Amino acid sequence: MRIQEFHQALADIGARSCHIGRINRAWLKGQPLDAGTRHQKSEDYFPLSVRDGLAPIAARMEGLARIRSQHTAADGSLRLLVELNDGQMVESVLLPRDGLCVSSQVGCAVGCTFCMTGKSGLLRQLGSAEIAAQLALARRIRPVKKVVFMGMGEPAHNLDNVLEAIDWLGTDGNIGHKNLVFSTVDDPRVFERLPQQRVKPALALSLHTTRADLRERLLPRAPRIAPAELVEMGEAYARATGYPIQYQWTLLAGVNDSREEMEAAIRLLKGMYGVLNIIPYNSVDGDAFQRPDAGRVAEIRRYLHDNGVLTKVRDSAGQDVDGGCGQLRARAAHLIDSSRLRRRDAAQAPGQAGTD
Repeated sequence: MRIQEFHQALADIGARSCHIGRINRAWLKGQPLDAGTRHQKSEDYFPLSVRDGLAPIAARMEGLARIRSQHTAADGSLRLLVELNDGQMVESVLLPRDGLCVSSQVGCAVGCTFCMTGKSGLLRQLGSAEIAAQLALARRIRPVKKVVFMGMGEPAHNLDNVLEAIDWLGTDGNIGHKNLVFSTVDDPRVFERLPQQRVKPALALSLHTTRADLRERLLPRAPRIAPAELVEMGEAYARATGYPIQYQWTLLAGVNDSREEMEAAIRLLKGMYGVLNIIPYNSVDGDAFQRPDAGRVAEIRRYLHDNGVLTKVRDSAGQDVDGGCGQLRARAAHLIDSSRLRRRDAAQAPGQAGTD
């Protein structure tokens, strides 16, 4: 479902724009569609036709997404396996400090070689109302003040639905615009469309390496934009919006964690209006990639930071429950054998856990 379908269903039972706005705000808070306010009960506000017609619409909205399972992690995150109306599944993550990571597709077509989500390919797009439904579900559990589009899927490949959802969350959803974060591998359409939006989100760019040839191997179906050009476009958007860019770098042992790569990253990012998030790979036994040890991760962060690149370590939330991106869905859909998943070493260096 897209947002316009929801609004049209409300208009068909006699709801005017003021009624639709109130229903929007209630749903996005995780409340019933007919929720009243502190000063006015719903029966004193909605026309009889709206009160009588809301039940089937509410049932349809309830069926958009439901929590199939939830997994609490030691870092304070809560991973949700969300089942959609057609039985397909996506993942949402309630993050520490009132954040929520949402999915925009079932599967993904980019095929990043280190990502579990991409192994199944793209199955279908999520409608804008399905994306927003993840916020409605999450707010029934705890407050959400920040939403990042970093879950399953490439948001740029579902651009219309994602931008509709961002506009809705940044208005009736009461999420601050800089607290909406659009993540992409490098689709040029993002840099064309985002500056034109009423709600302009912050931007996260999946960099992962400074080498164009290596990036093509790691992200085989991403647009062929050189890392230096990607950083240049990101810098322009960051300066225009006043929101620093988040550059994402999944650390793969022996692949993109060398001193040469770090020196190249310093040349590329020093002085830029942004932050580099280094994300140690969430290892799976038998996989082609492995996670650098905690000492190496700390060394990389310190070296980058000391040489003028603001750097943070961002672990994928919920690793102690084997909940790296795509793993919950993969197990539920029997795409992987859960016995192959290796839990992270508990002896992690202090100060390195956490994600925004």
